[in-house]
Parts: sequence; C-alpha cells; structure tokens
Amino acid sequence: MTDTAPQPLRPAQPYIRLDGDTPYVEGRLCSACGARTAAVHLACPGCGGRDTVQSYRAPTTGRLHAYSIVRRSYPGVPVPFVSAIVDLDDGLTLKGNLINVAPEPDALPVGMPVRMVFGDAMGRTDKDGASYVAFFFEPAA
Repeated sequence: MTDTAPQPLRPAQPYIRLDGDTPYVEGRLCSACGARTAAVHLACPGCGGRDTVQSYRAPTTGRLHAYSIVRRSYPGVPVPFVSAIVDLDDGLTLKGNLINVAPEPDALPVGMPVRMVFGDAMGRTDKDGASYVAFFFEPAA
C-alpha cells in the first residue's frame, strides 16, 4: 500500500503565508518611519531602524502602477503574459503577473483597480511533489 495523502502546499515566495486554506501576503511596516516592504530585512530599509518593523496581513486590493508585456520567455513558460507592479491600498508595492486580462496596452490602463488572487504556481512542485501557491493580480470587477 502506498501513501497517497495530499502533500501540503508550499509558498512560492517567502512572504506568502498559508493560514489553512486562505493564503495571504505578509507585509512589514516600520513604526518609526512608515516604510512598507514584503522582504525581511535586518533593519528598516527606509530609516535603518532596528526593532521597529512589525508584520501585518497585506490588503488584497490595489492599483496597477506599471507593467511589461512579455512576449518571449524561457521554454515552457507560456507567452504573452503581463508582468505588473501593483501599489496595494496600504502603500505596499508588489510585483506579480496580471491575469484574466488581454496582454495589450489598451486593456492595461495605469491606475486600473486590481485584486490579489492566489493559485497554483504554474504546476511547479518541490522534490516531494508538493505544489507551490503563488499570488497573481487580476482586474477588480
């Protein structure tokens, strides 16, 4: 008999947290200067303060800040796709793929409201077969 228990999900980025079935992005906020980041630093990247950065659950809504339509990529990566920079509603800025929208400039107005969604990271798995979960952005309805 083989063990067919489902493998746990793995976060595709170190700042993705898995809270049961509800993944989220963990941001970091400096209480001294208000800087926000998703990456872990030894000190605040804004003011250099130590012991001033606290973790928080980032919002899932924001606005498209900039984008690039990728038409050529590595083998196995479907193109075209939209690589986007999004300013979340609280000021945290993240880079991710924008999905469920035509990869054409007319469909991608800067400032467009978007929301963060989570899903399978393009079928990627670790050596034990566990799937990775990633975040994406899509136009907010």
